[in-house]
Amino acid sequence: MSASEIRVQDIDHSGIVAGVIDEMGLVEPINQRLKQHPLQVVSPGQAVKAMILNGLGFVSAPSYWFEQVFVGKATEHLLGEGIRAEHLNDDRLGRVLDELFEVGLTELFVEIALNAAQRFGVATTSVHLDSSSFHVDGEYERTATEADEPAATAITYGYSRDHRADLKQFVVDLICSGDGDIPLYLRVGDGNESDKAVFAQLMRQFKSQLNLDALFVADSALYSQENLQALVGLRWLTRVPATLNQAKECLQDTADEAFVATEMAGYRVTALKRQFAGIDQRWLVVESEARQASDLKHLGKQISEQQKQASAQLQKLSRKRFACAADALAAASELERAWRYHRLAQVRVEAYPLKAKRRNAPSNDPCLSPLGFGVQATLVEEATAIATETRRAGRFILATNVLDSAQLRDEDLLVEYKAQQSTERGFRFLKDPLFFTSSVFLKSPERVAAVAMVMGLCLLVYSLGQRKLRQALSQSRQSLKNQLKKPTQTPTLRWVFQCFQSVHLVWIDNLIQVVNLTEERQQILRFLGAACQKYYLLV
Repeated sequence: MSASEIRVQDIDHSGIVAGVIDEMGLVEPINQRLKQHPLQVVSPGQAVKAMILNGLGFVSAPSYWFEQVFVGKATEHLLGEGIRAEHLNDDRLGRVLDELFEVGLTELFVEIALNAAQRFGVATTSVHLDSSSFHVDGEYERTATEADEPAATAITYGYSRDHRADLKQFVVDLICSGDGDIPLYLRVGDGNESDKAVFAQLMRQFKSQLNLDALFVADSALYSQENLQALVGLRWLTRVPATLNQAKECLQDTADEAFVATEMAGYRVTALKRQFAGIDQRWLVVESEARQASDLKHLGKQISEQQKQASAQLQKLSRKRFACAADALAAASELERAWRYHRLAQVRVEAYPLKAKRRNAPSNDPCLSPLGFGVQATLVEEATAIATETRRAGRFILATNVLDSAQLRDEDLLVEYKAQQSTERGFRFLKDPLFFTSSVFLKSPERVAAVAMVMGLCLLVYSLGQRKLRQALSQSRQSLKNQLKKPTQTPTLRWVFQCFQSVHLVWIDNLIQVVNLTEERQQILRFLGAACQKYYLLV
């Protein structure tokens, strides 16, 4: 048999990604919303599918050599008949990004995400809102837009969650379901926008688009008078800023015996009724053993560092000479006010001979003396301040406008807030060095925003696939081996992707088959369902 009769193409884990995309019905709504010329080989939906395959390939490429990524891949098998690598050039993908921006990124994302959530049976009883910044290279001047066109995202300097204040950035707001961390809402915002200024507005927009009676969960950026008053008609849960006076009192004055243990190991809680911004609320003061240990360790470090600093400052003060005793005492008092955990004890003023009389001093100056005055004192710990911080260690406050504990138990408040990590996990995924967000350098703010939306679609596909796999394992009471060869019912989809390396499609004459599809890989595909299995010729 000659070599020309054999053709080998890579599929690896891309068949899993393509299968999830098909099952969620992503291509069709994009094709309906975006313009398509009848002579185009690659439809807008197929172009976005290709971008997601690239984004979840973990060998992601910038757009200007995007087509090279698909050389050697089973492109036609994954994307559609007649589609070859050369059709996925930067011109075609760039036009699709422009069109995505024009139709409205958030609206399209919500439409796709809600449809996918319904197909996969994702519960939306609670949703979690958070935001993060993404830095970029380049200048990215904001372009003028017509009145009927969507405004371009301002890529500019702002508060950087990545500690890269030297680079311009944009902000992504994300709302995820409590069930499976599924992203349901994505918005690309200006690089200098404030969470406090937009969180309430985002919640109202989300509810109006999806009409869900969900519990909205957010961090302390939501807790302000303006935001809470703007959330009339919505159920919300958030953390109360510890800087609020009412919060300070609760944290330090709540007695230890007021707390009760919860079903969650290491947590104790107590509920209080409070009012803030004219809104009746239920506050849950939470005490965490793990957080308490961390806070106390941090407190001890702060006390030790402040003691070293205060000792050096006191020594410097004791060598200084003042014209009168009142000046010396005032300097000691001013120095003491800067300390939080220490104070001066046994303060005394002593007179010392001056080396020289003060120049140009008036003869009637009451502080005039042939002697100079210095402060001597002992540095001691401020027991009251340390006791207060020790009592507050490990404590934080959650607030909700759901007053009836029969509707939402105290423990449920804690469970829902801890699930806030869902959006944080989403941002960690998007910022992974293996993902293509680390090199966002497209030529316009509009395309950068569109790529951010595609990044969100990658997260949507990944989260749905992972949730489906874990649900199937749980329902069948089976497990897979993890990286350490130990059984688990909660594998990451990334590990599954790694398990599918070196899976190929092979054509021998006109016959096609999949090679290296081991029994373990076939078992994984059985859990993922027919949509994924078809790409590996199992159905």
